[in-house]
Amino acid sequence: MRELFEATNNYWNAWIRRSTYQGSWKEAVNRSALALKLLIYEPTGAVIASPTFSLPEYIGGTRNWDYRASWIRDSSFTLYALIRLGFTHEANDYMDFIFDRVKQKNDDGSLKIMIGNGAIDHVQLDIYGELYGQFSTFSLGQANEFFSEWIVFILGRSMVDHWVAVRELEVRGKQKHFTYSKGSYRQRLLGIRLAEKRSFPCPRRNEWITARDTLYEQIMEKAWNKELQFFGQSYEDTDVLDSSLLIMPLVFFSTPADPRFLNTLKRILLTPERGGLTSNGLVYRYDVSKSDDGVGGEEGTFCLCTLWCIEALARAGEYDKPLLARAVAMFEDFLQYTNHVGLCTEEISPAGDGLGNAVQGFTHVTLISAAYNLSRMQGKFKV
Repeated sequence: MRELFEATNNYWNAWIRRSTYQGSWKEAVNRSALALKLLIYEPTGAVIASPTFSLPEYIGGTRNWDYRASWIRDSSFTLYALIRLGFTHEANDYMDFIFDRVKQKNDDGSLKIMIGNGAIDHVQLDIYGELYGQFSTFSLGQANEFFSEWIVFILGRSMVDHWVAVRELEVRGKQKHFTYSKGSYRQRLLGIRLAEKRSFPCPRRNEWITARDTLYEQIMEKAWNKELQFFGQSYEDTDVLDSSLLIMPLVFFSTPADPRFLNTLKRILLTPERGGLTSNGLVYRYDVSKSDDGVGGEEGTFCLCTLWCIEALARAGEYDKPLLARAVAMFEDFLQYTNHVGLCTEEISPAGDGLGNAVQGFTHVTLISAAYNLSRMQGKFKV
């Protein structure tokens, strides 16, 4: 037993020592990295969203989900965080895993699917962007050549062909043109960069450029609420505030100092009583009484959105010092909600209790990203 303990201890110590992170809050970042590593299924490289299921997002409520699945969105963000810390082996394994899934088809030519997921029929355009982003972030020299071509031609073609007509299902309600998905999708209509970097032919280059620019103009026109002065949740519901849009500067859809984005950020930072989404330094995804997501019931503040808010403040703090100071204060307050070994849940209740599945990969991903960018900004300002 002692030998097993020592071998396990040596393995994890050796792994975390490979981290290249030198910023502030190093213990919290290292704990998050260890949590993310534990979400990876070693034999295949697949990344799960959370090892738990059916832990409620609100006690006595209906929002109870099974996150023991490998989703492109969660996996891409997880591996991006690990790459940022210097862990590239895990990203290579995941790319092999995805490539294997593409090659494994049923007799009728369809891809294999997993039975039992209620979101199986959802159309979520942002996953194309996240998969492309994960691939382009990773060291291209280690990636499979054929997979590179598949990304450029198959993924790029699909994105151009479907962005106009499709209404995404981010929730279990009606199909809508969700601003979050459109923004993520638009940023990844950039397969031309990958084609140029790897010297692949790109016969639809002009189409991709046109689609990218047209989608940007569409978002700015149809998602912007001129009266309330913020970006709405969808083209159909511009009066509904949604903190997922805090990702805009993170995916380079807008600059962190863009007036429209700053107006949206400042509106989110208001309390719910004043029309915002922030309570005691924690951020709700959206007001469930205003957004019909097809589920019903209440939910807690969303850790992912809280940390996106912190990072957005940090990036905007490059131009406005008080915003950086607020980001640091919010981040240090948030760390008080982690447990004794630095692990996080999906959501937090008004009383400060953890809600939803745990360990939640998304939370640890955004914790790493927030710490990284806060440290980077602190190198420019002394807070």
